[in-house]
Amino acid sequence: MSYEKLDIYNIAFELFIETHKLSLKLPNYELYELGSQLRRSADSVVTNIAEGYGRNNYKGDFIRFLTYSQASCDETVCHLSKINLLYPELSLDFKEKSEQYKLLGGKINNFIKYVQLNWRT
Repeated sequence: MSYEKLDIYNIAFELFIETHKLSLKLPNYELYELGSQLRRSADSVVTNIAEGYGRNNYKGDFIRFLTYSQASCDETVCHLSKINLLYPELSLDFKEKSEQYKLLGGKINNFIKYVQLNWRT
């Protein structure tokens, strides 16, 4: 199996693409500040899933990278919350993305629990 078959990877990848595009709607002066932080944290969610899966022979490493992914997911929600407050004219799109990342965070958490209980190395 490949990390590309994991639901959390596919959801995170799709959300990253959508979030990246959405971040480009921010005012120009935010593209390299809050916009950049948002893009990097969203990228980290998906990248840590892939990197962790590459270490799945080592259960502890796999769990650690999944935990990094979950933390980056929380960071992404935080950035989206700031954008919602700072730019109310854009908040509808960003609020929806925030809710999607919260759901993803729950899925990552559930997968971490699954790996902790069932993964064999």
